[in-house]
Amino acid sequence: MSGKRKRVVLTIKDKLDIIKKLEDGGSSKQLAVIYGIGETTVRDIRKNKEKIITYASSSDSTSLLAKRKSMKPSMYEELDRAMLEWFNQQRAKGNPISGPICAKRAEFFFYALGMDGDFNPSAGWLTRFKQRHSIREINIRNERLNGDETAVEDFCNNFRDFIERENLQPEQIYNADETGLFWKCLPSRTSVIKGKCTVSGHKSIEERVTIMCCANATGLHKLKLCVVGKAKKPRSFKSTDTSNLPVSYFSQKGAWMDLSIFRQWFDKIFVPQVREYLRSKGLQEKAVLLLDNSPTHPNENVLRSDDGQIFAKYLPPNVASLIQPSDQGVIATMKRNYRAGLLQNNLEEGNDLKSFWKKLTLLDALYEIAMAWNLVKPVTISRAWKKILPTIEEKEGLDFDEEDVSVATVATILQHTKGLENVTTENIEKWLEVDSTEPGYEVLTDSEIIRRAQGQTDESSENEEEEIELIPEKHINHAAALQWTENLLDYLEQQACAKCAPATSSPLENTAIELQDYRYLVCCSNY
Repeated sequence: MSGKRKRVVLTIKDKLDIIKKLEDGGSSKQLAVIYGIGETTVRDIRKNKEKIITYASSSDSTSLLAKRKSMKPSMYEELDRAMLEWFNQQRAKGNPISGPICAKRAEFFFYALGMDGDFNPSAGWLTRFKQRHSIREINIRNERLNGDETAVEDFCNNFRDFIERENLQPEQIYNADETGLFWKCLPSRTSVIKGKCTVSGHKSIEERVTIMCCANATGLHKLKLCVVGKAKKPRSFKSTDTSNLPVSYFSQKGAWMDLSIFRQWFDKIFVPQVREYLRSKGLQEKAVLLLDNSPTHPNENVLRSDDGQIFAKYLPPNVASLIQPSDQGVIATMKRNYRAGLLQNNLEEGNDLKSFWKKLTLLDALYEIAMAWNLVKPVTISRAWKKILPTIEEKEGLDFDEEDVSVATVATILQHTKGLENVTTENIEKWLEVDSTEPGYEVLTDSEIIRRAQGQTDESSENEEEEIELIPEKHINHAAALQWTENLLDYLEQQACAKCAPATSSPLENTAIELQDYRYLVCCSNY
């Protein structure tokens, strides 16, 4: 008779490894033998896959996940959710976070959530909060502020030591970053306002998507742009196979990047494309993806290929704003290319800008932004790494200044654009930079954090399959309205001839009488 199997308690990292093996076709029976657990345990892990991945994705430390064995919830679950949301946002911004700051914020959320009893955000509570979410050390005093030059130097030295140990070449070092794009925002004679643009005196509603660009440190391998829109199948995609788009398209109800989409992108797009590129160059299929601390970027344990050779590494929160390569002119150049391209297309088609705006669809915008990304030169990307990797050799004969779409370039195009010939340099600059600070993730206010912690979500457009292509509000003048009324009245009178009309008025006759009254009012008014 066989002895009783020794009880094995898996860590969160073990469970993640099992999930990856199951996704790759591993059997429950084989995995049960490998990890010394029962098949029922493996099936339970499969059943709770999303819960485990979500927990691990929001964790801050890989080493702590390798030790933690449970996802024990807090006795104040709503408070815990609110604090984690707030903490992730503060970390992404690079804001200083200390024990006292966390305690004060926890006390605020406790009472704002209307929770019962007394709450003491003690050092013990803070320790348990960190342990539950595998958060690295929060200093007793303030962390160094966002943009700390000393921290930049420390990170760069450590990162160079790391790539030397890992024997990585610049071709094997990647960076990805998200940004919001107002794809239907056009220039104005007066001003550009977030949420609304005035185009030749015409008001329009902007459309927004999230775009993520990713390239290696040489700039020679640029992956397809990752675009997140609101609708799963936008109306303009009707006859288009999404697999043939020039971008990798995902959908999320707010058009934000989220943990699930990022993980899908990493596993299904980034890893295969990087492997293919490195294979074509005769390099070892090993690479690192450098990321900032956006709340939508999963933990390093989640972002790792099956063989562990392609993985993610994070920039410290207090240095990302200074050295994140994509933020050193790469994204800005792509957006300028996009906007200049829109104007050039309009000019070539010979339309006035208002007509061009009406016809512009999301599908058109995706092709244009893909072209704009293709126009970003390798030297622009490689020079964006100079603070982290100053040894990257720059290509000779490439002038960085010629890369950027200047205000003067846009002004030249606008000189031939009807109605916008005299747009000021200041307004052109505002238009080019209108979404320069737009993050790729949703930034919540305190009240929104509270509602989300309580399980209140905005369900509008949750299940929308199609996106309505918004068109600007059409202004109809009185002369046009009167002419249409005349035509409709003639039609109605033909349908209800006075000579053969029955004694009882029909609905058409009544409508004709009402329209006659309306025509009289319009003609006799002072409009």
